[in-house]
Amino acid sequence: MIEKPYAEATARNSEAILGAIGAEFRDLESILEIGSGTGQHAVFFCLAMHHLVWQTSDVPGNHGGIRAWLADASLSNVLEPLALDVLNAELPHERYDGVFSANTAHIMNPEAVEEMFTLVAAVLQDSGVFVLYGPFRQGGRFNTPSNADFHRSLRQRDPGMGIRHLEELDSLGQRGGMRRVRLYAMPANNNLAVWVKDGGVAT
Repeated sequence: MIEKPYAEATARNSEAILGAIGAEFRDLESILEIGSGTGQHAVFFCLAMHHLVWQTSDVPGNHGGIRAWLADASLSNVLEPLALDVLNAELPHERYDGVFSANTAHIMNPEAVEEMFTLVAAVLQDSGVFVLYGPFRQGGRFNTPSNADFHRSLRQRDPGMGIRHLEELDSLGQRGGMRRVRLYAMPANNNLAVWVKDGGVAT
């Protein structure tokens, strides 16, 4: 049996994220998570939000760890992971009320970020909600010197990585009929951005 992977950062940010998505997902039912990673977020959120049916997904190499978390939690409202790579995505047959993704955009290359937004727009129901957590730039600026340092370290690892401009993400959202309606400040210099399909005004 595969040992459960553990991400310290995920453990630290889960409570803060839940405080925001508890409101954003309050009236929704079906959620697709893009890049479930260890599976910790899925389990933590669905322990608190029993009304949701949460579809995990990731590249196949991460499925063993996700399944280990799901098996240990024994939650009926978290589903086995879909194999999903945004650059080679076969769209899920289902349509979802919401999509969630955390700490993905800055480790993707720009093409992958664009494809993620295209995928989200395709699988969201009308009036569906897309929530993206992570570090962002606004107005061409980093919100802290530490995020500027983090951006440089990402670029050294892979020139395609980097902290994304929120305005560019808004443009990608608009192509798919999504408008940003809220932006939450999160611990550790992160944000949580919320787009709604076919509704809302960017803020």
